[in-house]
Amino acid sequence: MTDNSMKIKTLKKYLLNCFLLTIPIMIWNIIFTSKLPQYYQPEIFWKDIPAWLKYSENISRILIFILTLLMPLNISTLTQKRGLILYIGGTLIYFASWLVLIYFPNSSWSNNILGFMAPAYTPLLWLTGIGFVGNSFCFNLPYKRWFFILIVIIFLILHNFHTMTIYFRIH
Repeated sequence: MTDNSMKIKTLKKYLLNCFLLTIPIMIWNIIFTSKLPQYYQPEIFWKDIPAWLKYSENISRILIFILTLLMPLNISTLTQKRGLILYIGGTLIYFASWLVLIYFPNSSWSNNILGFMAPAYTPLLWLTGIGFVGNSFCFNLPYKRWFFILIVIIFLILHNFHTMTIYFRIH
């Protein structure tokens, strides 16, 4: 193997990671957040949220992104293939949960707790999918799938509590 092909292989190993799976979600959020009803806008959604919740939610969110950066993207096992299917399906459901709120903000679904909170709990699907796609860490760190899933659960508990706080504040 030549020196250049080794460098390319090494570079590919670190660039092809599960963080790539978060990019469609981030692009969606950037494009469509401003189109969500007013209660989802940052100036309202983050207003008067206790500091412990703000910091805990955002630290756990950052940890998820860091972990995805450390997880090589490789779809070769049955578990990884199932994880990819869960990720794709979960992403579509997540997007749909936003579209209902954007296009039907006055519907009974959008105004009940399940509909209002759908963008907060549906990430469980695509994040779990990422957890099953990942099966190792770069840099020879020991990998335990439960660790990623645990961070996801912590984040989702905090994020859903935050969203529920907003829901009960306005209803």
